Amino acid sequence: MGLFIVYWVVAVLLFVVGIIQMIIKAAKNQPVKSGLKLVIASVIMLVIGAGACAVILSNLHIGH
Repeated sequence: MGLFIVYWVVAVLLFVVGIIQMIIKAAKNQPVKSGLKLVIASVIMLVIGAGACAVILSNLHIGH
């Protein structure tokens, strides 16, 4: 259960840090590519995590 919470905290932190980086760099007219990469990574983690949660919560027994 602890690893589950750590996963979601990391996903949220990546998203927040990415958004902050994008805002700061956009205000300074710098490329926002690094912030965008963090946001994309956090969205991918969100999709994977949500899918895993759906499988766990639905008690699917694949292959049985």
